[in-house]
Amino acid sequence: MAIGTPTNRSNITLPAEMGREILEKMQTESAVMQLARKIELPGRGVEIPVVTADPEAAWVAETGVKPVSNPGLTSKLMSAYKLAVIVPFSNEFRRDAAGLYDELVRRLPRALAQKFDATVVGAVQAPGSNFDTFAAATAQNISNPNTYSSLVAADADIASNGGMMNGIALSPQGKSVLLGAVDGDSRPLFINNVSEGAVPIVLGAQTVLSKGIYDGTNNVVGIAGDWSQAMYGTVEGIRLDYSSDATLTSGNDTINLFQQNMFAVRAEIEIGFRADVDCFNRLTVTP
Repeated sequence: MAIGTPTNRSNITLPAEMGREILEKMQTESAVMQLARKIELPGRGVEIPVVTADPEAAWVAETGVKPVSNPGLTSKLMSAYKLAVIVPFSNEFRRDAAGLYDELVRRLPRALAQKFDATVVGAVQAPGSNFDTFAAATAQNISNPNTYSSLVAADADIASNGGMMNGIALSPQGKSVLLGAVDGDSRPLFINNVSEGAVPIVLGAQTVLSKGIYDGTNNVVGIAGDWSQAMYGTVEGIRLDYSSDATLTSGNDTINLFQQNMFAVRAEIEIGFRADVDCFNRLTVTP
C-alpha cells in the first residue's frame, strides 16, 4: 500500500442510504430548493430553455386564416458547481452508530442548504457565471409601517415582468417583520392567531423559512417571486466520504485526526441554479 494511503477507513460503516437521506434533508432545509423546480443536471451542464414572450391567440372568422404566433425563446446554460463541507467528530461517536447517523443527518444538510440559499440570495459570491443570484433583483423595503404596501409593490413589479408571485423565501428576521405588521386596530396582518406564530401565506404566496436567506450586509430578509421561473439541478446527489488519519485546516487551526482521536466526514454535492431574475424581488429592511 502506498505511503499516506488511509489504512483504517473500514472502521466506520456509513449506511448506503445516508447520502439519499441527507439530500432529502437538505431539500427540506433549503427554502430555494423547496420553492424552485428541480431538474436533472448532467455533469457537463444542460441548456435551459427560457420563454421570453408568450404566444398570442386571436379571434378569427369561421373560414378565416388562423394566426401564427411564435413564442420568444432563448436559453441558459446551467452548470454544476461543487459545494462541500467536512465535519469532524470525536472517536466516541464510533461506539454509538445510531448517534453518529443522527448527528450526520442533522449537521450536514443544514450546512449545505444554508450556503446554497445564501448564494442564491446574493450574500455569497456565485461559484461561476452560469449560476444565477438575486443580488441585483429589485429591492422592496418591507420595514414597518410600510410592510403591506411594499409587499403589494413587489407583487406588482413581478407581475409587470411577466411573473406571478407564488412564493416567498423568508429568513427568521423577515418572519419577525411580518409578525409585527398590524392594521389600524393593531391586529396582526399575516397570521391567523398569535398562538400559531407562523406566516404560512402572504398575499396568496406560500412562505418557506430558511436561515440562509438572510443577508445582513445588504439587509435582505426575504426573496419574493415567481418560482416557476427558477430551477435547480444536482449531479448524483450527495457524496459522502470519511477519513480518520487526515490533517484538516480550518482558518488558522489545524486538526490532526489520528493524533486527536477524531475522524471526519466529507459531504459534497454538484449543484446548479438558474432563474429569470426579473421575476423576483428582494425584501429588505431599514438597518
